[in-house]
Amino acid sequence: MGIRFDKLGVVIAAIAAYGAFVAPFATFRANRIVAGEPRSIIEALPSPMGTILLAILVATGLVALIRTPLTMRLVASLAALASLALLIGVAGSHLTPEGNTFARVSPASGFWLLIFAYTLLLADVLTRLQLSPSGRVAVLGAAAAAIWLLLASGQWDSLSILKEYASRADSFWNEARRHVTLALGSLVAAVLVGLPLGILCHRVEGLRAAVLNVLNIIQTIPSIALFGILIAPLGWVAAHVPGAAAIGIRGIGVAPAFVALFLYSLLPVVANTVVGLAGVPRAANDAARGMGMTGWQRLAGVEFPLAFPVILTGIRIVLVQNIGLATIATLIGGGGFGVFVFQGVGQTAMDLVLLGAVPTVALAFAAAIILDAAVEIVATRRSITVSA
Repeated sequence: MGIRFDKLGVVIAAIAAYGAFVAPFATFRANRIVAGEPRSIIEALPSPMGTILLAILVATGLVALIRTPLTMRLVASLAALASLALLIGVAGSHLTPEGNTFARVSPASGFWLLIFAYTLLLADVLTRLQLSPSGRVAVLGAAAAAIWLLLASGQWDSLSILKEYASRADSFWNEARRHVTLALGSLVAAVLVGLPLGILCHRVEGLRAAVLNVLNIIQTIPSIALFGILIAPLGWVAAHVPGAAAIGIRGIGVAPAFVALFLYSLLPVVANTVVGLAGVPRAANDAARGMGMTGWQRLAGVEFPLAFPVILTGIRIVLVQNIGLATIATLIGGGGFGVFVFQGVGQTAMDLVLLGAVPTVALAFAAAIILDAAVEIVATRRSITVSA
């Protein structure tokens, strides 16, 4: 029997080979804003470590390329990712001159390509293992714990993104709280308004098209334009409505950002509520009527529980969307991780951009995994209920 190649493994191996042997592993800069000097794996790491890392990467690439047992693929991907995570910190220490506080060392494109390739391999293995929803959440928790341990150990302190964080630690956590508050607060408001509106649209067919068309129009407005549109009316409210300014309503700041995110959130919540309620089996409604249930009793006891997996899918879409859109709120003084992104762009400091971008992506990724698991759990319970 000849060697059998894995189709996805061919792509993974090609990306890993380019990242390991062609693209730079790290970038050295004399200070935070000058152009960087690329370093390969061999140049960025002390001599034995560079060779060992290349050997691990090549071995993992071969495991991905050929059809191998899932256990072997899992161990290989974890070994490659752990080695990359540990040794990029070593590269930072190795490349930074002793006592030099101005030099900056950043992970370069090769590092990110290798991380992407072997994360893709790990994700493929976990998909084939068909983990339960709780198992996927547990894997996410283990990954978060591993990253926290690396950060707490100081292994990455020599990297430029951590140096940017060290000088902005207090403001980082303030902006993190503001970012999460904007994303979650607008979601909660959209659910409180969108669920009743979706139920009303389901019950009153003539209202459905008008409401969904209006929300579709709002969804097509670019986010920056919508932020700008809201400045004038909210500024007028702050100036003319007693007490409005005292509770934080202003033309710029958190208020227009919150309102814009709320408006963007309405369509997925309302539309999924309508679709979920429309998908409730007629037999379930007929059985509820036969038991003498009123319309509200059927809604609360039968229709809403059966529609909840679809509604929860809409909530998942909204949360991931809002975590990303909250970054743009910085442009009108809304705060959030976008503060670091736009400061970094203005200062041509890419590590400062990453300080805002990386936690935003991590939050969106974690939210997607957790809510996907919740949707699957709820959908499974629904199918059991319907079959019973």
